Amino acid sequence: MIMNTAAITAQMRKLIEQLKQHNHAYYVLDNPLLEDSEYDQLRQELVALETAYPELVQSDSPTNQVGDKPLPFFTQVTHQIPMLSLGNLFTFDDLQNFMRRVNDRLADHQQNPEYEVELKLDGLAVSLLYQNGQFTQAVTRGDGQTGEDITQNVRTIRNLPLQLPIDIPRLEVRGEVLMPKAGFARLNRDAQSKGEKPFANPRNAAAGSLRQLDPNIAKSRPLAFYAYSVNQGLPAEITTQSDVLFWLKGLGFSISDIKIVQTAEQLQAYYQSVIEKRSRLPFEIDGTVIKVNSLALQEQLGFLSREPRWATAYKFPAETVMTRLNAIEWQVGRTGQLTPVGKLEPVNVGGVTVSNVTLHNIGEIQRLDIRAGDMVSVHRAGDVIPKVTRVWTDERPANAQLVSLPTHCPVCDSPVIMPEGEALARCTGGLFCPAQQQEALIHFVSRKAMDIDGLGERWLINFFEQGMVKNVADIYALSNHRDALINLEKLGEKSVENMLAAIEKSKDTTLPRFIFALGIGGVGESTAMNLAMQFGDLQPLMAASIEALQKTPDVGEKTADSIFEFFRAEHNIEVISRLLQAGIHWQPVSQVPEGNQPLKGQSWVITGTLESMGRDEAKAKLQALGAKVSGSVSAKTTALLAGEKAGSKLANAEKLGVKVVTEAQFTDLLNSYHA
Repeated sequence: MIMNTAAITAQMRKLIEQLKQHNHAYYVLDNPLLEDSEYDQLRQELVALETAYPELVQSDSPTNQVGDKPLPFFTQVTHQIPMLSLGNLFTFDDLQNFMRRVNDRLADHQQNPEYEVELKLDGLAVSLLYQNGQFTQAVTRGDGQTGEDITQNVRTIRNLPLQLPIDIPRLEVRGEVLMPKAGFARLNRDAQSKGEKPFANPRNAAAGSLRQLDPNIAKSRPLAFYAYSVNQGLPAEITTQSDVLFWLKGLGFSISDIKIVQTAEQLQAYYQSVIEKRSRLPFEIDGTVIKVNSLALQEQLGFLSREPRWATAYKFPAETVMTRLNAIEWQVGRTGQLTPVGKLEPVNVGGVTVSNVTLHNIGEIQRLDIRAGDMVSVHRAGDVIPKVTRVWTDERPANAQLVSLPTHCPVCDSPVIMPEGEALARCTGGLFCPAQQQEALIHFVSRKAMDIDGLGERWLINFFEQGMVKNVADIYALSNHRDALINLEKLGEKSVENMLAAIEKSKDTTLPRFIFALGIGGVGESTAMNLAMQFGDLQPLMAASIEALQKTPDVGEKTADSIFEFFRAEHNIEVISRLLQAGIHWQPVSQVPEGNQPLKGQSWVITGTLESMGRDEAKAKLQALGAKVSGSVSAKTTALLAGEKAGSKLANAEKLGVKVVTEAQFTDLLNSYHA
């Protein structure tokens, strides 16, 4: 028991020291060492220990503190009313518990009160003082009791009313100073052009701007103030938090969007809607702030030591989270490429449970100095693939081993090579390697390749393991195994008939799809289209020299080598021959005469949905005619190809006077060049 107590106390002390270090970096130096979500994670860990072992709570625990001590070179000001922090919620269960705790402190007729919800702006909390309608002072939160006088810097903020339209003897307004996304991007571009270090994020930039001793620096920064409360001077007739904000708006202050709700379900729905529109907002937010709307109930509910009982922050799912990397495994792709995959202690990142993360290649492993057993930070924003952004080497187990590149394939035991100057290692087993065979099969039937609906990954692997399908040509011989397929568990006669019909239907395809389906290294959908248009049919492509291949748009030296070698491998020739014998066919592609690139020097942009072709196909056709295809419209754009549901790019083109081409006009243009 003594050992357990000592270990728990030691863990508490470790977390306290870490949090103190990060508090100082965040509040005093404006130089955070980790993401807010990582800080929250450390703090939650300490809170959990203190809740479980209240008798071991340390007297200097930061869980009862707000911010950090103010900087010494600013005049220090004591807040008449302390500037407290907010508690945090992270889940719907947390939200329900918060509402339950509110109800527990209210009389029966007061329960289930109305809540006002605001956006949680990611900036620097500031208290503003107005005397007789004139702005006179601005003070940072500091440690909650004492802050820094930053009046001269705040006075330069452009959206701040320096003179109110009404005369109030004393008014204290609290809110957030932030830097809008567009201004932050401009500031960092200017810093980089001058060879200066860019700011890490808008919050850091806003805080750093307000802590300048020269007000002219703050004046040059794109700052904004958003009000969220009145602590002194509120007219008696205003009785709700929402009315407070509307009153402030009438005085000339900017406020965030607000929503009035009554139930946890209503609040959750609004919270989800904010997550969806988060990226489109002009400023950074990291959650919502929930407040009991009635000011009288707020007063009745009161405060804890560092936060109000009537308000809390409902934070967004953490985009960066710490977890343990349990192991590193090497996976083999369809081209033989070896990819290291980190096996994580499952963790929720950005609203999704993540247990695997790609480590890309041996170079990335060495750059991060990552090892099995390490504590790591994993980042995922929106639909972005999760990635490891940091390794916490101070948490590394003593027995953690350096990671080295395997000398032999983990699947087929063939030698592994990594050509000089390249970052990617490759298994030399080719189509003898089961991993490559399986991946090649899955790629071949995929939607953008041969598009064999009903022949999914699970069944392909099953057929492979039973020896019915070893390479892609075997797919077209599956009809010979009809009876065996019907007898497979969970398949059945109807499913088999549908599968065989889909295989038969896939024989009528296009040359670009077939080239893409072959899975040649470096040949994606767009490159396959370019190759089809360059050579017109398969045989000229298979016979092409490296020099001829390199004349194809988007085909460089490495890709040309890969294509050339692919069509000289006996196994590949045999498989292609069997596919053609099985009846796969297509119409030859109209070629642009060699040296004829009528759109050379032109810049095109594609937007909207095209009916007769995919956007990748349209891009490839434009490239074959010599045009460059860009992702955004500018004054230098030659033309915009606009399909259905064209949005902002169409509006930009019309504004800039850029030529707009419909799909019908584009088809006529192509026909004229291929006539």
